[in-house]
Amino acid sequence: MQTDNFIPCFSIDCVVFGFHNNELRVLLLKLKNLDKWMLPGGFVSYDKDVDEEAIKVLRERTGLDDIFLRQFHLFGKKDRISKSHAQEMVDKKVISEDLKKWFDQRFLSLGYYALVEYSKVKKPEPDPVSEAIEWCPFSELPDLVIDHVDIVQKAHQRLKKELNFQPIGLNLLPDEFTMSELQALYETILNKQLDRRNFRRKMLAFDILKNTGKKRTGNAHKSPILYSFDQEKYQQLLQADHLF
Repeated sequence: MQTDNFIPCFSIDCVVFGFHNNELRVLLLKLKNLDKWMLPGGFVSYDKDVDEEAIKVLRERTGLDDIFLRQFHLFGKKDRISKSHAQEMVDKKVISEDLKKWFDQRFLSLGYYALVEYSKVKKPEPDPVSEAIEWCPFSELPDLVIDHVDIVQKAHQRLKKELNFQPIGLNLLPDEFTMSELQALYETILNKQLDRRNFRRKMLAFDILKNTGKKRTGNAHKSPILYSFDQEKYQQLLQADHLF
């Protein structure tokens, strides 16, 4: 890795959320030769916009373009990276000795969160310092490096707050879904149960759902209606300056 073109002491970390089997999951990388995990991330070139670099990271890890991506917090505690972190990575041959000085710096990290449809990420790709990349349950995070668990938790808090101001679902659900599946997504993010009739009434009142005229078949009792998002109205609501 050539570091000359990177802005010193500044990095980006991306919390990629997916939703699968009524479970919120986070895309994580396992470091080479270490039983530790980390968020997808990287550094910022002098000649690139910060958002552009974040989009590049996500494209390389997920293969997706047009990802829902938001900056949410700057992480800058003076002790967020331990003094032994770089040396451990050298000892375990995660990085070469000549990179130790670069990783020994104090880094400010700009956090992003992304929402992707789980099924569209066909084969996530690890980066040069990792040996695996997996979807891990948000409720059962593995051992993460430095302050990455705090970054994940902060991203989840922001996502819950965003539910008050904008619709969530277009980027996490398949193109067609049932009202129960949409409610399960909200309940999973909020970590609480919602009244079924009240949720249905409110979601339909926002006028962003389209009845596809199709039903989910194979259910033991009744076949629920399949909905899709009206993307034009969805985007209008995203831009609206009022409580969702």
